[in-house]
Amino acid sequence: MKKDFKHLEETFRDSIKTWGYLVNWEKVFSNSSELEIALNKLNYLLGKKDLKTEFIKLYNDSVDIVKAFPILLAVREKKLEIYDLHTKESRFFNFLNQDENTADDYFVFIEKSGLSKLFQEDGVKNLVDYVFGVEVGLDSNGRKNRGGKLMEEIVEVYVSEFCKKRGLKYLVQANAKRIKNEWGFDIAVNKSSRSFDFAIYNPTNKKIKLIEANFYNGGGSKLKAVCGEFKGLYQELKRQGIDFIWITDGQGWKTARRPLEETYNNNEYVFNLYMLEEGVLDNLDW
Repeated sequence: MKKDFKHLEETFRDSIKTWGYLVNWEKVFSNSSELEIALNKLNYLLGKKDLKTEFIKLYNDSVDIVKAFPILLAVREKKLEIYDLHTKESRFFNFLNQDENTADDYFVFIEKSGLSKLFQEDGVKNLVDYVFGVEVGLDSNGRKNRGGKLMEEIVEVYVSEFCKKRGLKYLVQANAKRIKNEWGFDIAVNKSSRSFDFAIYNPTNKKIKLIEANFYNGGGSKLKAVCGEFKGLYQELKRQGIDFIWITDGQGWKTARRPLEETYNNNEYVFNLYMLEEGVLDNLDW
């Protein structure tokens, strides 16, 4: 097939965000519901003028209310060590085992952490709703992890459909051991722990192709290193009669054009998502 580096770089995407990337709603609802009873009990304190008296009364009736304190501050830890700049001492708070602290200890935590502001008359109206919002915010921190897997998820859609159409088999995150166990195919790689994003196997002719997929928004020295690594990997697998396909995308490649072009000219199969959409897999010899 005709190679055209200009076509590759001109069709790189700005983003591959999917709907699921934005918020993991299932996780948000699950985390929120776990503390719903404790939060509803704490709602009793909203707007109370004598907060300490009312808190101690509520605590003596339901000590488990304090397990909701960390999430009110957007914190996941259930045990906290707080260093006091004035006393130059650390205080320890355990929100799961209430035997380690007293009601007075927990109220000190309420005051010093600023949680008391939540319970003021002009504070929040419902702690369940408040925590739901906190959970959405905390979940946004997980976008980095989700973003790292997005390219693989997108490519798998094409790989799955293609294999089903062609009667091929594929593995996700396939290392040499899995490939050997599944298809009896031996692969020698310089890193015994290396796993490929996808391995596609043709049971008719016993041929195998290995795929790596990644997306880069930003530049940096890592991109040059990746080019060098995949250039060498292509040659290493080629000597074993194995095709290596690299599917990459993202505007980060604008900062590493030269090393990418060198790898593109060396490797037979370097594609992006647009080329997958065009049906480039159909043009390969399987």
